[in-house]
Amino acid sequence: MSINIKDVLKKYTMVFALIVILIFFHVVTGGKMLLAQNINNLISQNAYVFVLAAGMLLCILTGGNIDLACGSVVCFVGGIGAVMMDKDINWVFAVIVMLIGGILVGAWQGFWIAYVKVPPFIATLAGMYAFRGLSNVVLEGYAVGIDDTIFLNVFGGGADCYVPDLFGGGALNITCVLVGIILVAIYALLVFKKRNDAKKAGYSVGPLSSDMIKMVVIAAAVIWFFFKLAQYKGIPTSLIWIGVVLIAYAYITSNTTMGRYLYAVGGNEKATTLSGIDSRKVYFFAYVNMGLMSGLGGILTIARATQAQPTFGQGYEMDAIAACFIGGASAYGGEGNVFGIVIGALLMGVINMGMSIMGMDANFQKVIKGLVVLAAIVFDVVSSKKKK
Repeated sequence: MSINIKDVLKKYTMVFALIVILIFFHVVTGGKMLLAQNINNLISQNAYVFVLAAGMLLCILTGGNIDLACGSVVCFVGGIGAVMMDKDINWVFAVIVMLIGGILVGAWQGFWIAYVKVPPFIATLAGMYAFRGLSNVVLEGYAVGIDDTIFLNVFGGGADCYVPDLFGGGALNITCVLVGIILVAIYALLVFKKRNDAKKAGYSVGPLSSDMIKMVVIAAAVIWFFFKLAQYKGIPTSLIWIGVVLIAYAYITSNTTMGRYLYAVGGNEKATTLSGIDSRKVYFFAYVNMGLMSGLGGILTIARATQAQPTFGQGYEMDAIAACFIGGASAYGGEGNVFGIVIGALLMGVINMGMSIMGMDANFQKVIKGLVVLAAIVFDVVSSKKKK
């Protein structure tokens, strides 16, 4: 069976766009874009985007709904944690409080959205203002530094927030390279297992050549990525948290009952309700999850900066929303996946870093990012019309 090039291009439009943009910035920056340190910084600086986008995806799946408050919540819970650690409270307890704080905020907003039927845009807009104000109250308008080295190393801040090399710590981090190889091996095994399970269940499977090409491309990208990380300091601990979140949400959206409910509500809420599914619980679940990810985003943000400031989190919600829509989440809900938000977050990160290396004015950077998001939305709208 031959591979339909047109279908491949349509399915992986944003992947090809990411590759083209990456090559463009590599050329115009004189190769600086793909330096090992910049690749490492790309992940560490955008850790909050991956985390918040995972939570935002669940909100968008319910019908194109968004959370405008998550950036303010990042600042709020991060401020609470920083103040606690500044008063010599154990960092583990502070982390637990920050995560619980995020969940409580998510439950607060989810209650108004799911059970009182306040439009998500209005409920989270109110939250954006309220929690930004509370952030200033908690921090008293000042920056609060963090000097707990264990906290910083665990969550991706400071100079030593990397997985140590177990094989000598030379110029190349061997542990990092081995991790990349192991991940590729696991991925290959899962692909073949999925094909065998489908055959045993009596389902038709696609051509092996198609899966092999996809596998080789992904394997090459993973090995290259980990080799680049190995050339600098190895695996940043923030990447581990990103991986945990993405794997968890990939499982939730594809292998759980609630995951199916999220897509069903976004696809046709009235039909979903008539089938016996309580859409209120689905909305509530989505926004509680968003709160949890905002809590983790706050932890990663203050660890990266080694401090908390009243201005932290500004625009974070827009980065998360942009990553989801660029990654293929539908503005109408019911469509989108974790792989897409990874591509979207990487694309936004590459654009940000590329323009920064070029020395482009910050205002023009915002213009470019806005146009990229608009292009992604237009592509989604046009595709939806063609399907109809």
